[in-house]
Amino acid sequence: MTQKVLAIVGPTAVGKSALAVALAQEFAGQVISGDSMQVYQGLDIGTAKVTPQEMQGVPHYLIDTNQVDERFSVADFVQQSRKYIGQIAAQAQLPIIAGGTGFYLQALFDNFQLGTDDYDASEKERKQWQQFLHIHGPKALWDRLAQVDPQAAAKIPVGNSRRVIRALEVYQKTGKLFSAQQDQVSGEFDPLIIGLNAERSLVYDRINQRVDQMVAAGLVDEARWLYERGGLSLPAGRGIGYKELYPYFAGEISLDEAVMTIKKNSRHYAKRQLTWFRNKMDVKWFNIVEHPAELAEIRQLINKWLKE
Repeated sequence: MTQKVLAIVGPTAVGKSALAVALAQEFAGQVISGDSMQVYQGLDIGTAKVTPQEMQGVPHYLIDTNQVDERFSVADFVQQSRKYIGQIAAQAQLPIIAGGTGFYLQALFDNFQLGTDDYDASEKERKQWQQFLHIHGPKALWDRLAQVDPQAAAKIPVGNSRRVIRALEVYQKTGKLFSAQQDQVSGEFDPLIIGLNAERSLVYDRINQRVDQMVAAGLVDEARWLYERGGLSLPAGRGIGYKELYPYFAGEISLDEAVMTIKKNSRHYAKRQLTWFRNKMDVKWFNIVEHPAELAEIRQLINKWLKE
């Protein structure tokens, strides 16, 4: 039996944390942070870390687990997330992952064998199959998998093209059947991935406003604290919102210039987040910023998925 996991993804500043809390309250869930920076203690403002008040009594995990000089890798995320998913499920609660670090979620749901296989090396094969999908459609793509690995095809719905492509690229890259490699973990998770987005200029405006709010809340002092402990030499020191302030501390640029760079880099990051989720994950997209009524559609989708 597969474990259902709800994920809330999307670019920064679209309300992922707030939605995760609301859905956890409604569907008896607990939240796991899917953000690569919120694990670090002391980095609260620049990571937009959910506050105890904002949690509203909903348990949260993978927040404040590491010191800034400790490395937190995608393999760590996958291992820790599996542990917490099991703990949450054992309480008859729904695991909810909220965050924008796409590779972390893909590694978890696609069972990347981290540390043994070089998944970046599969990029060529992945793009070939994505082009095939674009030209020929999901049924033709699934038929190709059924030809080489019927066992895998039998377990993957025709419409789950992301998973079909994953199986095809594994076979093409390794010469081994995806079904043979997945026997122990096949169907480990049944994820429903909800994506939040809004019109691009609105997202960018919200990002700019959030940065201004962070500065007003004490971001500069938080970044200076990180800078004085090593800055870029620390595993946590390269996060957006922090690294842009280091030249200001060194007397090389003005504070206004540093803040402008934070906004620019945050906007670029939001664009990369969207590209990742659209190209590499099976996401159901909603715009509750401009269309709050779509929240009812999200609830209906979750209810249907939970009954499947």
